[in-house]
Amino acid sequence: MELRVEWRQSVALTGTIIKYLAAAMVVPLAVAVVYGDDVGVFLASIAITVAVGLSLERLSDDTDLHPREALLLVALSWVGVALVGTVPYLLAGYGTASTLANPVNALFESMSGFTTTGATVMGEISFERHSHALLMWRQLTQWLGGMGIIVLMVAILPELAVNGAQLISSEAPGPELQKLTPQIAETARILWLFYLGFTVLYVVLLYGLHLAGLAPNMDFYNAVAHGFTTLPTGGFSPEADSIAAFSPAVQWVVIPFMLIAGTNFALFYFVYRDDVREFFENREFQAYVGASAGLTVVLWGLLFTGSAPALDLGGVTEGVTENALRQAAFQIVSLLNSTGYATSDFAQWDTTGQVVLLFAMFIGGSAGSTGGGVKVVRWLIVLKAARRELFTAAHPEAVRPIRLGDSVIDEDTIRGILGFTFMYLLIFGVATVLIALDAGRVGMELTTLDVISASIATLGNIGPGFGPLGPFGSYLDFPATSKLLMIFLMWIGRLEIIPGLVLLTGAFWKR
Repeated sequence: MELRVEWRQSVALTGTIIKYLAAAMVVPLAVAVVYGDDVGVFLASIAITVAVGLSLERLSDDTDLHPREALLLVALSWVGVALVGTVPYLLAGYGTASTLANPVNALFESMSGFTTTGATVMGEISFERHSHALLMWRQLTQWLGGMGIIVLMVAILPELAVNGAQLISSEAPGPELQKLTPQIAETARILWLFYLGFTVLYVVLLYGLHLAGLAPNMDFYNAVAHGFTTLPTGGFSPEADSIAAFSPAVQWVVIPFMLIAGTNFALFYFVYRDDVREFFENREFQAYVGASAGLTVVLWGLLFTGSAPALDLGGVTEGVTENALRQAAFQIVSLLNSTGYATSDFAQWDTTGQVVLLFAMFIGGSAGSTGGGVKVVRWLIVLKAARRELFTAAHPEAVRPIRLGDSVIDEDTIRGILGFTFMYLLIFGVATVLIALDAGRVGMELTTLDVISASIATLGNIGPGFGPLGPFGSYLDFPATSKLLMIFLMWIGRLEIIPGLVLLTGAFWKR
């Protein structure tokens, strides 16, 4: 069979991306120097990463990609950075009892980080078990993956900017790429500047609370660490109790930044250009805020009346207005846009509260945001398409286009969204069955809700689930086969299904 894909070009450019990943490892290396731990681990990791990148680069000098090669590059890049991202975990865990010394566990943690899933197999999270540097690397992987590895590389590497539109459209979360400027590389830089700006502002506010005495344990390390995982809707925390480890003042500051992270970053560009109307009249933004507010009110009522008590680390919410509202708003926003932080162990809530949270998990953030899931705009179009079908069933002669705001959605886009949603739900269903069967094979006792949450939490890049997979739990006890399946789910979930699955078809490779 003659291959139609010039795979050497894609692999060589993947090597370029991996080579530059070594520059990011300077951050945990600096932390290692400050705290005096794992300096050798990150020096060795940088050397290995550069060596791997340079070796792959030698496969080809051609940087002119066709659509298939661009698709392959995007898919390979996310696998490549996740594989290289395991190096610090493996080196730090070598010769110790760390769970990350296991290659499957290390790959799970790395893929979860770069895809901003936030699921963990780390077991005990503490500075006694893991170094400050290693935990900062874990945080940093989410920040790098949040706005997108490819978007970052298009912004800084001329050899990728030539094919930037193809590459970013394959990686960008949502059904379409919103080009802000004539040059795609400039668009990528604008998106990353907004992303960086919000991160810096967030870190300053968190550390400001510490200096003001409102957050005693939100020191500079924690402020930076959580800055690296809030804006990418990642959810990793160096604290075992996640955001529950911090004061209510910190929790109230985190909520609006999680909302920002789930908003289409292109809308902030319109605000910057003094077009505030475009921001507030955007239908997806309205639906995103409306869904967050509506589900918060429902959960607030359940918590306030004691129907879904916050049993652990959130205190008693029954009859306590502020606490119930804070718990409800935080958990809904965190799970709706796939951040995965927690202020309470919702795995201990009753079924009513968990069902509300499960519903939020299926919604997702906005297109063009760092949020995971199906995305709000897709659900809007699916609902509009369903309503049109009902209308045309009663009026067969009618021609009724689907509109989103003032725009008419073309039929190819509608078919693509319906196809994506079908595949997403199909993969979710199949994965749920496979996880349940594998858990039963090794004697893991999981409820139906636990298994469902494991599937949607990894495919939707959400992170925590229910039962032992709760926000203060872990995926550690799953067999290696289930972990490998979940690694695959995290990968295709971050790639929006199609760029990952198309590589598995013969038609993609054949001439």
